[in-house]
Formats: sequence, C-alpha cells, structure tokens
Amino acid sequence: VIDGDRARLFSRTGDDISAAFPDLVEALGGRAVLDGELLVGHDFDPMNFNHLQQRLNRKTPAKSHIRDYPAFVRVYDMLFDGEEDIRDLPLVDRRRRLEAWMATHAGTRLDLSEILAFNDWDELAALRRMGAETHGHEGLMIKQLQSLYVAGRPKGPWFKWKRDPRLIDTVMMYAQRGHGRRSSFYSDYTFGIWRGNEIVPVGKAYSGFTDGELRDLDKWVRGNTVNRFGPVREVEKDLVVELAFDSAHESPRHKSGIALRFPRVSRIRWDKPASEADTIETVRKLIG
Repeated sequence: VIDGDRARLFSRTGDDISAAFPDLVEALGGRAVLDGELLVGHDFDPMNFNHLQQRLNRKTPAKSHIRDYPAFVRVYDMLFDGEEDIRDLPLVDRRRRLEAWMATHAGTRLDLSEILAFNDWDELAALRRMGAETHGHEGLMIKQLQSLYVAGRPKGPWFKWKRDPRLIDTVMMYAQRGHGRRSSFYSDYTFGIWRGNEIVPVGKAYSGFTDGELRDLDKWVRGNTVNRFGPVREVEKDLVVELAFDSAHESPRHKSGIALRFPRVSRIRWDKPASEADTIETVRKLIG
C-alpha cells in the first residue's frame, strides 16, 4: 500500500511486515495498492527462499541482511490506481493501468512480472519446465484476461500450474504426536539422509498420507521406538519414506546443511532397505 511518501507492506495473511523491510518501503513512492511477491536479491535477480527467510519474522533487520539480501517486489496486479478502486476491472485493463503506473514509479524496488505468450498447452508446458530448470521457478500462474480481482484464492479464473515436485528417499528418525484429531497418533515425522555412515535430518513432514497409512505409521513408530525425549520418540533407522518437496536450499540451521521447502510424504517404501536411501551428495544436486 503506497500513499505518497508512506508505504506499508502486508503479508498474504494481512500482517503488517513493513518494519522488517525498511529498505523496501522507504524506497517507494506514488499512490497505489499493488499485489506481488516479496523477494530478495540484487538487480531483480531473486535469491532462493532460504535467503528470504533470513529476513522474515524479524522486528528489526540486521544491517548485514539489508546489505546482503535487499528486498524487492515482483508486481503482478493492481488493486487501486491512486484513489480509484479498479478491482472490478478485467485483468487486461488492470494490467494496462499497472504498466503505465510502473513506468513512472517502479524505481529500484518494484519489478513488473513477465507475461508469457504461448500458442498451445505443449508450448506452455515447455515454458514451465524451462522456468523450473533454469531459474528454479515453482511454476506458472494462469489467469483469464477478463477476470476480476477477487480476494482469497479464487478457483476457476486463476490457476497455479506448479512444476512437478522433487522426490528423494529418506529415513524416518523421529516422531511426535499430532494435534487436533491426530493428537492420539504419531503423525509428525523427522526424516534424514545419509552423510557418510550417519543419517542426518533433512526435513519434517506431517502430510501426504492417508488415514490408513497414518495408522500403519503410528503402529510402526510405537513398535520401533528406541529412545524418548519428552513428547518425541526416536525410532529405529529402518523405515524409508519418499518425500516430495518444492525445492531444496542450503541452511545452517539444519545438521545436514539443507532445508526442504514444503516437504510432504509421497510414498512409504516398506519394501526398500534404509541403506538405499538418498545421500547428501544426491540432495545437494537439487539445491537451487
């Protein structure tokens, strides 16, 4: 939300996160309400999500973070042009207004999103693969040209076509009870990969399985517990689980040095020995 020499930045949940990104909000001018994706990087070249996390959830950013991870917004849409509410205009008209506004006010912290032209679905699929493989994009956002701007996550006029998830075989290390209707089941799991002769944590997952699979996993955890740390059970390093995830990034907070974005259970590999789970060398090739 930009109002002259004052700007505020809001997350998708409505939280005001302006204080964490003074380098961004202090550089904005004009009058408009814009929708876009918050990123960090130099010269509009986005760094991976792990670098953005260095700046999220901080009341006051460190000077080194502002220097190393400068924030910018890749702008997708316009809700207000000056004082005028344009959410009920078709997307094609909002885009025309946005391009005109950006030509005057973009500066060094607002980057206009690219529009991709295509002739058929095969061509669009090729663009999606190229974006994922070359730039690490999560996928494409497809919008009807006549669509209005609707709050929330409207289905139909807008569609997010995500790239295929990455997959790795991991070994279950720890389990913890879930919440709500899962409070009586061990449904929150920590998984690891091989680093030499040891298994090191690479991510946690608590979704992706059916109710039947949850019961099977809960039974396995109870029967294969080797240690307890409060609510957490350490289990035998025998069960292989295939994890699906969106991307992998370097992370000093994890013993493996790698963090997975949006990990979830893809398959339970009852048939596979733990010795055949993936290694840290394999997963490092997926970083980016």
